Amino acid sequence: MQYPKGKLIAIGGAEDKGTDPEKGEIHRSNLNFFELGILRRVVEEAGGTSARIEVITTASTIPYEVGENYMDAFGRIGCTNIGVMHIRNRQDTMDADFMKRIKTCDAVMFSGGNQLRLSVTDGGTEFLAIMKKRYQEEEGFLIAGTSAGAMAMSKTMIYEGNATRAHLKGEVKMTTGLGFMDGVIIDSHFEKRGRFVRLAQAIATNPQCIGIGLGEDTGMLITEGNKMEAIGSGLVIIVDGFDIMHCNIADIPDGNPISIENLKVHFCEKGNGYLLSERKFLMEASEGSVIPKQVDVE
Repeated sequence: MQYPKGKLIAIGGAEDKGTDPEKGEIHRSNLNFFELGILRRVVEEAGGTSARIEVITTASTIPYEVGENYMDAFGRIGCTNIGVMHIRNRQDTMDADFMKRIKTCDAVMFSGGNQLRLSVTDGGTEFLAIMKKRYQEEEGFLIAGTSAGAMAMSKTMIYEGNATRAHLKGEVKMTTGLGFMDGVIIDSHFEKRGRFVRLAQAIATNPQCIGIGLGEDTGMLITEGNKMEAIGSGLVIIVDGFDIMHCNIADIPDGNPISIENLKVHFCEKGNGYLLSERKFLMEASEGSVIPKQVDVE
């Protein structure tokens, strides 16, 4: 089995860019999506301030404001080679200029907004296939995303679910994301918006997956598709359903409260790590092997 040579950075966001599927609001007063410290880490992993980073604003309904905000933030760090792709529909993904740029950039940055816009617009396109191929085969190629851009990275994606009703069966809506990673479900703005139960329900219905709850100004750097390192100032909460003993979600009607026994949870601060395949918490992300252990299949 070949493991990805590229890197992912999933960031919990701070202020949405455009519409949030839970709140249904447009935020224009504060577009500071995360602290410059975590953005500097994105630049570092991309190859430094001279790296070509393409910002994709598809998730947002205010793409031009968001694009200018990213250009300004990267500029404050000293980056001089930033591009913005305002991809609004599936036809845009076939644009010759965009196709050329996605083949030659060092990193991609997905903005926040509504993650369903990303899956609907990019799913099944050649544009997405190029990104996946580069992530699998090219050493150092980086895909980063904040808020909705982080949630869409996984194959299984939450696209809707109000936190106040997430304890009720059927209130958390799932679909297929962009699929850079399998076996995980990512949620953002995790603590501030009280999304623990939302992610818990998603994991209860997909116990083979690891839940990654990203706090604001916080993220996970993922290498070789397996090893995660917490970055930023907040918490990343890992939700593991592998050892669930009892779960009533298959047997109750929609709208009833869910019941789960033996859900495992880890809290990760900056520098902590986690191995996805081994389902193992690391005190220091520098510990442990990156590539998961081989499993013999008869």
